[in-house]
Amino acid sequence: MSLKYHMPTKVFIGENCIIENKEVFKSLGKKALIVTGARSAKINGSQSDVISALDSVGISYLIFDKVMSNPTIACVYEGAKIARENNVDFIIAIGGGSPMDAGKAIALLAAQDIKEENLFSGVYENKVLPMVYIPTTAGTGSEVTQYSILTNDKAKTKMSIATELIFPTIAFLDAKYTLQLPLTTTINTAVDALSHAVEGMLSIKASFISDTLACESIKMITNCIPKILKSLKNPDIVIDKNTREQLLYASFMAGIVIAQTGTTAVHAMGYSLTYFKDIDHGRANGLLLGEFLKFVEKENPDRIKKILEAMNLNSTEEFINLMDELLGTKENITRDEIDEYSDIAMKTKNISNCIVKPKKEDLIKMYQEVFN
Repeated sequence: MSLKYHMPTKVFIGENCIIENKEVFKSLGKKALIVTGARSAKINGSQSDVISALDSVGISYLIFDKVMSNPTIACVYEGAKIARENNVDFIIAIGGGSPMDAGKAIALLAAQDIKEENLFSGVYENKVLPMVYIPTTAGTGSEVTQYSILTNDKAKTKMSIATELIFPTIAFLDAKYTLQLPLTTTINTAVDALSHAVEGMLSIKASFISDTLACESIKMITNCIPKILKSLKNPDIVIDKNTREQLLYASFMAGIVIAQTGTTAVHAMGYSLTYFKDIDHGRANGLLLGEFLKFVEKENPDRIKKILEAMNLNSTEEFINLMDELLGTKENITRDEIDEYSDIAMKTKNISNCIVKPKKEDLIKMYQEVFN
């Protein structure tokens, strides 16, 4: 057996962990660029805590809060330009997947000149700015991965910068920043984390290490689902702090999983749903995941059985029904769109990462089953 396990990010976990560990910022430099979105980091208190920590240890900062949902190539080049022009020493990314994805690309581009046509090449100099990551949603796990997912309009899809250079240096996990998340966001991000854990178990790079983390993540998310469903049926029921913590920790573990295994056809197929139909990334994964389980089950039922057992489910149909309950009414996708999306997905590296490799006709069938 030949395995590789690499997770270089130092992680601090717990309430007020940023303020309590503020001294670690001093090891990264004297000037930071805070990368975030326009609103949420200000509302949930995460940006305020970061600024208080920086002020108390004498570190200056700038704020780049122009990151949009599904960040573009233009956005990260703009952020990198600001970082270079202001001689920034390190990056602090606050938010969900979008600011964290953008922060990694900015850290890379601020340290070296990379032409747009080479951005996704995987060939880079050994130079990058240090990064501090504060997730404010429980889904992406980007605080412990080496991936930066950006919208590539030329390719009409989302594409990944993948290099160990962009593992964050430090991550802070404080569930209080997720307490005010809307229910829809909570569901979509939880399903995203679940997808990461499940897909990690369906990757050719899966190992006993990644499977152990994946199963624990799946169990933690599954234990939270009844409370999410209660809130879905009755909006007056608030998701409690303990559940928020469990979702954040499950997302963190699932992030470690895909850092080792990568993702599968589910992500490849979901990217088109996000790019063309503006379907949230986690929701797109959740819509497709059940049919992919059925596809793999035909050739590898033992793998699927292990996943279902972690969820206390007896069949893939039960899994699909659960996703339907969480995600609600599905969008409309035409036959021509399905054909186009399948073509795009087949060109990705995710397809070859599957333990059972689908052909284009398999992708078409999965899309058709999901969207009737």
